[in-house]
Formats: sequence, C-alpha cells, structure tokens
Amino acid sequence: MFKVIIVEDEKPVLELMKVIIGRNPHFLIIGTFSNPLEALASFAELQPDIAFLDVEMPKLNGLELAQRMNDISDHTRIIFTTAYREYALEAFKVYAFDYILKPVTPDAIGRITTRLLKLDSHSAPVEQQKRFASIRCFGGFEVRNPQGTLVRWRTRKTEELFAFFLCYPNQDINKWQLADWLWPDMDEDRASHNLHNTIYRLKKVLKEHEIGFDILKTNEGYLLETMNTTYDLLEFHESDLTIPGSLQDEELAERLCALYRGHLLERKDYLWKVQLEVGYGKKFTSLVRNLVQAYMAQQQWSKAERKLEAYLSIYALDEEMHQLLMDIYAMSGNSKQIIKHYESFESRYRKELGMEPPIEMKSRMAAYF
Repeated sequence: MFKVIIVEDEKPVLELMKVIIGRNPHFLIIGTFSNPLEALASFAELQPDIAFLDVEMPKLNGLELAQRMNDISDHTRIIFTTAYREYALEAFKVYAFDYILKPVTPDAIGRITTRLLKLDSHSAPVEQQKRFASIRCFGGFEVRNPQGTLVRWRTRKTEELFAFFLCYPNQDINKWQLADWLWPDMDEDRASHNLHNTIYRLKKVLKEHEIGFDILKTNEGYLLETMNTTYDLLEFHESDLTIPGSLQDEELAERLCALYRGHLLERKDYLWKVQLEVGYGKKFTSLVRNLVQAYMAQQQWSKAERKLEAYLSIYALDEEMHQLLMDIYAMSGNSKQIIKHYESFESRYRKELGMEPPIEMKSRMAAYF
C-alpha cells in the first residue's frame, strides 16, 4: 500500500480527491493540505510514497513545492494535478512521476496505480510480490481480489452474509442466529435452507477470487477464519485504542484513523449493523480525541488541526469537536480562523438541520475575542 499526501488549495477539489483516492485500495492517505507551506513543513515527518500536488497554488506553486520536496527526499514520487496540459513539460523537469489533468477521475487514479504496481513488481524481490485481497468496511463496503478486481456479488444476501462475518471475525456464530438476522420474517426451514445455499455461494466466490478467507462449519454454526488476510475493521477490532503517549502508539492511532474513512458499511441498510456502527463510531471519536489531546500537549497545533478537520469531514456537525478545533485556533494564535470556521459551521448547521446552531457554540466563539 502506498502512503499518500494531497496538496490542493481549492477545498472542494481537495475533498473530491480525498474521496476518489481514498477509495483506491492501494492508497493510504496520511495527510491532506490546502496550504503548500504547511505541506512542506510536514513533509520530512510524513515521508509519503506519493504526493499529489496541484500546480497552480498561491504562496508556493506545485512546481516549486516539488523541487523543495525533492531536496528533502528522493523517495517520494510526485504526481501533479493541473487544468493545463502545457505544464506537463515543466512537471517532468522536476522529476515528476506523472501528471493528471483536472478534473481528477477514478480512471486517472487507476492508470497511475497500474504504473506504480508494475514498477514495484519489477523492482521488488520475489518473496515480496505476493498480494492480498483488499477489503474496506468503513466508509462503504468494497472487496477487491489480489489483482485489484472488484468482487461482484451474485446475490445481495451473499454480500450481506460476508459483511456480517467480517463484523464478527474468527467467531463461532450460531446458524439459527445467522438465519434470524438475515431472514427475520421467514420460517425456520426456509431460512435454514437459504442460509445453507448462501454459505455455499459465498465460499465459491471467496475461492474464485482468492480472497484468502475460509468459512468453517462448527458444531453450532459457522466461523469466518481470516488467516493471513487483514482489513480495516479487523485492525480496529484487534488494536488497543488507548494512547499512553509514545511515538509508537501515536503511529498506530494515526494508522487506525486513516483506515476509518466513514461509517461502518456506509450506504448499506443492514438492520443488524446499527449497534456496531454506533460502537465503532464512539471508538473512533475517542481515538481522535485522545490523539488530538496528545498533539495539543506537545503544542503540535497543525497536526491537531488536521486530525480534527479529517474527523469533521465524516461527522460534520459534532459540536464538541468543532469547539475543540476553535480552542486550538485560539491557542495557536490563529484568531481569524475561529470566525471563519464558526461561520462555516453555522451555515452547514442551518442547511442540514434547518435551525440555528446552539447558543453555547456562538457564545464559545464570542468568548475568544
């Protein structure tokens, strides 16, 4: 998986790129910036494999930024995004890996990915070339085989059954509970028959696509054995989310935050997932809060800001986190940003909820001045 940063001064374009690049199973976004100077300040610490850079930016354009990044490290591959084809020649003068014409599309990212994977497969030792399936449960539900092909499910219930197993990995699940959760309005005999057929279809899909999982029959039901394959929810499930304060703990927390790209099985209307979705949302919120507080204690304001901005891109109306972000702006001496941020929050609150924001929020903002 390639570690990625994105530098784009237009916020709507940046948000679109986060979605498109974030959905690619081969990319892990570790930083996004609308200010090129902030990106440069964080570059040595982040050490990304790939940097997507907008060419036309104020203060420091993408070509200048790429040159400075090259001076710091020659490890990062630079990919420019631009609306103007004539920048291509200049791009390659600073040893750019590639460039993409705006608007950025999934096909363009796919083309870049293919180039990257081909180059890495030629240069990597044989023992490192083994690939694994890619499974995403946070921010949607997507399964790709080791070749990167999207798995197409033969029935909706086959897909739902696999999603259920992924939420309860390596656990013995009673077959009657499974039948009741997936076919709640069906009599026992029919539900049991459907479960048996759906298990058969699922095992066949997993084998055909070399997913690397196995479904075992137990005395009372079934068990999904994950073996050597991992995925975002499994990492969350197995990780200790407390943050004692060491650098290693912070690195783990940052990785888990990057894996949480949205609500559990987003856009899937499975009734059984509701409680799990709330639970993982609370774990993610606690993780972000602890990580932000750790950065605040170290006076690493930019890191704390980026973490909260990423959180609010998922939970856009979380009042506690908005207040915490305004606190950080105040502590870091960025008072102008407090007003700008509150006005943005106020506008979105009115638009989405059709009411005025809580008076406590406005009072909190006014108290900074």
